Amino acid sequence: MNTMNTIRVALGAALLAGALGVQSVNAQTTEGAATAAPTTTAPTAESVMKQAHMNLFYPADDGRAVVHMELTDKRGKSRSRDFIMLRLDVEDGGEQKYYTWFTGPSDVKRTSFMVWKDPVKDDSRWIYIPALDLVKRISANDKASSFVGSDFSYEDVSGRHWSDDVHTLVREEEQAGDMAWVVESTPKEKDSFAKKITWVSKEKMLPLREEYFNDKGELERVFTAEGFVDVDGIISVTKRTMTNEKKNHKTVVEFSEISYDVGIEDDIFTERYLKAPPKALLEGEGS
Repeated sequence: MNTMNTIRVALGAALLAGALGVQSVNAQTTEGAATAAPTTTAPTAESVMKQAHMNLFYPADDGRAVVHMELTDKRGKSRSRDFIMLRLDVEDGGEQKYYTWFTGPSDVKRTSFMVWKDPVKDDSRWIYIPALDLVKRISANDKASSFVGSDFSYEDVSGRHWSDDVHTLVREEEQAGDMAWVVESTPKEKDSFAKKITWVSKEKMLPLREEYFNDKGELERVFTAEGFVDVDGIISVTKRTMTNEKKNHKTVVEFSEISYDVGIEDDIFTERYLKAPPKALLEGEGS
């Protein structure tokens, strides 16, 4: 794999890991929602989307996960990527830092990637390319671009802010065995999609399904979340799928060995550790 392709692979997977590696909601919040007395007043659509976003991207103070990504084309041919991700929240709902270490396949093994995520400005990103023994700082990519040839865009995996869209609560219905709020969202400014329909679990307050439509009203992509498990009191998603209905292409991301509040230190997210990874954390032993 050439240097540019290695950069693209690492950038996409790191963002994916950061956004997807620990998708959760505090179990105490879930329990409270499940046992609360019924009310006749539904929440606002914006509050539903805001809470789902926070639960999706900001569980606990830090996290670790082993990630496997499988990409399948219209001919049924598959290729995969494997990596370990570490996440640290600098500010709840704000800045985050991610570290990603590739374990396979051989063309990207030992490549590492670091991102400092900032919701109000461009992220800062660095990559270590072992074949060149080179640490390189790279610029942010187009948010709507596909990464690693997958069906997720950079925005999908780094998180679209709820305030970028106008939300309408259209109905309540069952989805994948859960009662869900169904929210229609339209971008405030011209974007890569014209409309999105989201099913948010009323119990978990996490998105179960998203459908993206173009300006002709045609369905283009479908997202689903599955495999909810309790990890240290946090309900976590272990499988996420994005299907491109136009291209008949699918990307499945699976998470294992998920852990939270493992004591990740801020100094890990430096150039030094791009070349010499924090082995104890990568092996799941804590810091």
